[in-house]
Amino acid sequence: MADDSKVSNVGGRYAQALFDLANDEKKLSAVEADLKALKKMSADSKDLRSLLASPAFSADDKGKALAALGAKTKLNPTTRKFLGLLAANGRASALPAVITAFEALAADARGAISAQVTTAVPLTTAQSKGVAAALRTALGKDPEIETRVDPALLGGIKVQVGSRLFDASLRSKLDSLKFALKRA
Repeated sequence: MADDSKVSNVGGRYAQALFDLANDEKKLSAVEADLKALKKMSADSKDLRSLLASPAFSADDKGKALAALGAKTKLNPTTRKFLGLLAANGRASALPAVITAFEALAADARGAISAQVTTAVPLTTAQSKGVAAALRTALGKDPEIETRVDPALLGGIKVQVGSRLFDASLRSKLDSLKFALKRA
């Protein structure tokens, strides 16, 4: 657990530095789009996730791979330089935390708040609008919602906004019931 928080803190510091740089260079939206594309690539590619997380690859190897990926996908030069710096400093494994922290910084700068909504089945358009409206009311800001599907939830919904987690999933309710029955 302490390891995750250390990576998260590192991710936050790097994200803040990238945010400040992109803001100064007036490339905030381009860098944010690049990071969203990288997040999708990472989600879609087990090999990319393994490369970033594995200590078996050197910082130099990770840097070369990220540079090739940046060139092939035509990432903004600011983003490419940042990826090179991240790899050179041996922090490529913190890239997912950097992306998450950067998205939160960018959303905050726009006056919005990012929320991750996880459900057991894909939401319909009406359900998505309902969740967005409920979050807007609860948070007082426009939410930027990222949806995920996790069949392990069985039913219900989990919403994460920053460090707050609202868990109304069937899985957590069953786990609570199981724990209560064991204590009885």
